[in-house]
Amino acid sequence: MGCSCTKPRIRREDPAILAEQTYFNISEVEALYDLFKKLSSSMVNDGLISKEEFQLGLFGSSKKRSLFGDRVFDLFDSKNDGMIDFGEFVKALSVFHPAAPQPQKAAFAFRLYDIWQRGFIEREEVREMILALLRESDLVLSHDIIELIIDKAIKEADLKGDGRIDREEWEYFVAQNPSLLKNMTIPYLKDLNMQFLGFYEVISGDIEDSTVGIQRERKYLL
Repeated sequence: MGCSCTKPRIRREDPAILAEQTYFNISEVEALYDLFKKLSSSMVNDGLISKEEFQLGLFGSSKKRSLFGDRVFDLFDSKNDGMIDFGEFVKALSVFHPAAPQPQKAAFAFRLYDIWQRGFIEREEVREMILALLRESDLVLSHDIIELIIDKAIKEADLKGDGRIDREEWEYFVAQNPSLLKNMTIPYLKDLNMQFLGFYEVISGDIEDSTVGIQRERKYLL
């Protein structure tokens, strides 16, 4: 007998419980479920979002490779089982809610940039994320400019001078530079009852705001 590559369909979590655990109210959780259903059935209707479906919703292609997309998917997939269920989807998006506190947003951002999941952010990880964001935006910067941006970031954040940024240093760094967390807030999530956009319009602000920040650093350095 052949093996099945998809999980059996599962029941969604109670919207009232998810509302208690997040910054959404019950009607907003219901609105998110409409989006979740579209994503989770875009390739296989099993009540779960696969990485391919996630990429399809984010980039319009299930085959596009993206470090940014991979990292966001991994953080949404809190159970680390290769799929995103409805509860994981709502709880992850809640971090991007305007009402979510800065420490929660900072922790999520740290995990996003901690590509190798070692508990700190190294220079090479900063470089990989910058290059990934540049590829997403079709923005071209010279090697020297990229290295200057990395140098500036490490110099300002690495208070211990050990060549890497740990969680404590990161929290202090973003507290002093709150604009770094601008891409961790999605204004649309506050108005789900009034207007709800597609997944790309909701989450793509992360990419756009991050590349704007890179452009700003470039102008500053020049």
